[in-house]
Amino acid sequence: MTDPASTPARDRVLVEARAVRKVFDLGSHFLERTRREVKALNDVSIAVRRGESFCLVGESGCGKSTLARVIMGLLPPSSGEIHFDGTRIDGLRHKARRPFHRRMQMIFQNPYASLNPRRTVRQTLEEPLRFHLPELSDAEVRETVERVMVSVGNDPTWISRYPHEFSGGQRQRISIARALMVDPEFVVADEPISALDVSIQAQVLNVMMDARDQRDLTYLFITHDLSVVRHFGTRVGVMYLGSLCELATTQALFETPRHPYTRILLSAIPRVSTEEMKPPGLPGEVPSAMNLPSGCVFHDRCPLANARCSAEVPRPLAQDDGTLVACHAVEEGRG
Repeated sequence: MTDPASTPARDRVLVEARAVRKVFDLGSHFLERTRREVKALNDVSIAVRRGESFCLVGESGCGKSTLARVIMGLLPPSSGEIHFDGTRIDGLRHKARRPFHRRMQMIFQNPYASLNPRRTVRQTLEEPLRFHLPELSDAEVRETVERVMVSVGNDPTWISRYPHEFSGGQRQRISIARALMVDPEFVVADEPISALDVSIQAQVLNVMMDARDQRDLTYLFITHDLSVVRHFGTRVGVMYLGSLCELATTQALFETPRHPYTRILLSAIPRVSTEEMKPPGLPGEVPSAMNLPSGCVFHDRCPLANARCSAEVPRPLAQDDGTLVACHAVEEGRG
């Protein structure tokens, strides 16, 4: 076993989810004997290395945001473990977890809902500093707020204004500034550009990439837009119905997609040529997470499925290039 001290810093795992399951109990009707449950995550394991931009992709409802919230401690896992920099954190009480709150920050999807409309930008940005770094003087707090605002392309004179006075892109840059205020190591970005106009999505992405390079940040970036992943991500995890289908480097995923679901997702990316804009489509609808299919959760929509797929849950298997694929068809060479 490799000594962690001898592993290059950028190759070390910073955040790890091990066999995480999350079940939401919906209770039961008085006429029902069984309780209704939503199985949002099913034994999902990922390891995010220090300094990388790890992307999670998949259709809406596949469990991406749930996994992010479990990692951040906003939701407790039903089973499994969350580790940060070698320390298990999912079972820590609030006081014991507080030091990790400073090192782990989150950018939410909707900039119109994530900022308190009754607080000025100054109050919003100063709050995390005064909570996590109470030893800072008022002058040091003001200096830090101004420095971070400038670093993400914001005008420092905005600090006396309220959220309703800004556009969506400006609000999201303020949200990014809030996440960076306490100099975190790890940032979860939960679809941070999906609520923005296309014309300003690139601006916000550039701000995030600049912050990554300047601060040596580690990102967990959640999106359903694979064209964004191509430019932003270093590695990609593909999820379907609470399960991890494929995990690969960005280059390997786009050049040699292995899982049938990944191939269909990639085929749906718009192309310049009209001849290439004919994705095979996905038959049927996504099954309910309250009643998961047996075996592989994708088998009833998969063009390569056979009897084994409907009876046996596939295990993630490493390929020659290090890609992990959970698919019987890939294992048996049926693809």
